[in-house]
Amino acid sequence: MKKAKRYIISAGVTAAAAIGLFYFTLPAINPRDAGFWSFLVSVLVLFFVSAFFSGIPGFLKINVKKIRTVKGIELDPNQKSFKTLKRIVLIVIGFILLLIAVIFFTSSPVMHSKAYRNMVTVENSEFDKDIAELPFSRIPVLDRDSAARMGSRTLGEVVELVSQFNAAENYTQINYAQRPVRVTPLEYSDFFKWFVNQNEGIPYYLMIDMVTQEPKLVKLDKGIRYSPSERFQRNLRRHVRFKYPTKMFEEFSFEIDENCHPFWVVSVYYYSIGLLGGRDITGTILVDAVTGDTDYFKISDVPSWVDRAYPAEMIVEQAHFWGLYTNGFWNSIIGQKGVVTTTEGYNYIAIDDDVWLYTGITSVVTDESNIGFLMVNLRTKQTKLYSVNGAEEYSAMGSAQGKVQEKRYVATFPILVNLADRPTYFMSLKDNAGLVKSFAFVDVANYHIVSVADTLEAARNEHIRLLGAEGQDEESGEQVFGSVSGIIEKISPAVIEGNTYYYIRLSGNNAVYRAGISVSPHLPLLEAGADTEISYIETPEDGSGSSTVIYEVVEIILIPH
Repeated sequence: MKKAKRYIISAGVTAAAAIGLFYFTLPAINPRDAGFWSFLVSVLVLFFVSAFFSGIPGFLKINVKKIRTVKGIELDPNQKSFKTLKRIVLIVIGFILLLIAVIFFTSSPVMHSKAYRNMVTVENSEFDKDIAELPFSRIPVLDRDSAARMGSRTLGEVVELVSQFNAAENYTQINYAQRPVRVTPLEYSDFFKWFVNQNEGIPYYLMIDMVTQEPKLVKLDKGIRYSPSERFQRNLRRHVRFKYPTKMFEEFSFEIDENCHPFWVVSVYYYSIGLLGGRDITGTILVDAVTGDTDYFKISDVPSWVDRAYPAEMIVEQAHFWGLYTNGFWNSIIGQKGVVTTTEGYNYIAIDDDVWLYTGITSVVTDESNIGFLMVNLRTKQTKLYSVNGAEEYSAMGSAQGKVQEKRYVATFPILVNLADRPTYFMSLKDNAGLVKSFAFVDVANYHIVSVADTLEAARNEHIRLLGAEGQDEESGEQVFGSVSGIIEKISPAVIEGNTYYYIRLSGNNAVYRAGISVSPHLPLLEAGADTEISYIETPEDGSGSSTVIYEVVEIILIPH
């Protein structure tokens, strides 16, 4: 009876400890999850410790006489159990390590270099045909660091919130209403703040407009009740784990749908190569941040409003494999024929309401130039390669900073844009406080063509002027922009998003020319009847359905009579 009772006590202690361990570590109940094996090993250790201290008769008592007879082992009677246990433990550990080594080797690029290379399917594309020139309303001027500073400052202005909540570190970049924004929820400051506010949940999330630099606290009708800062059953990871105990989670991204309703997008991964190689996304779990309702979608069925099904770091790693194993594993080490690699950084571009990751491609031999760049859709993993030789991103950043070196501005990591049908780096220049002070465009093919100005429009127009000064486009031979002369028939000012523009029509010409105030300080003085010469480019807003063509003015000259 005592013996049975001791067994029950030992089993109960182990089970209770295992449940507690699972509740806090939350491994996937999946043999391909490393956390699952760590959990099992921990449970076994708990069982041995429990059995030892409960004094179960016969526990680890091996028939030493029989061992001595078979193996010829002579043991000190006082060390019999200890040395037997030590030998068993060493054998088990050795077997586990050997098994792990075999699994990793048989899943590694040494055995499957072609499979690693093919984790992304790369299409060769033409930049000027695929990527339209972005209008000003879609060019993000903030990076994540500036957005986070702005969000914290905005939250700090609301006393009743800052005393209870912090801004979470997510700041996910998404497209909302055809504009690039970053969104992040608030989080409870500490356990006591959670205890006081958890019935109502988190009442706001932050949205930072990456174009206008406008931060906004978005008030929810019902608070966010499922997030990483929640405790117990409403903790986001625990809530999803109990709903999907066998799935392996990669990333938890905060997003909003078209109605500004908050969701968590949970990337679910699997191993596509061997047992533990080729980590890739197989689907996503959408979690309603307010109600906790969940839905699982295969990667091919993810809703179109979701922007971040694939984690950026995973995409960059797969792109690295694609370039590294071009001609097999050993070629990546010896010879390195045709081997390329991704550059150190990456950024995001908004195209057709999707977020695309951009990263440069450079030679495996360290230099300061790119041989092209990759763009990857973070929802579908569609991957495009653009073969464009030019400066790598950090060289372009240095070139932009050099233009205003006396101000000691720091450039953000570049965004790749189409300007006058040429791949062009765009970046903001920040001061020591992280505030955006200037804007810069750097030509990818020739990073000595740099324009820096205090407004986005002025920098763009200056860059177009510099390209025009270079003569013709080196590849196509076409003029970068056009020019026209004529008598002003009508000129009308308009204010758009706080900027003043002048719309000009010339006599005998159906086109309309739009000039920002930065083009010339004399624009407010121009009247009908003035003789002018206008240099222009077509704007991305052209073709909006109107029969009137609108051109963007980059230079206007008054011709004296």
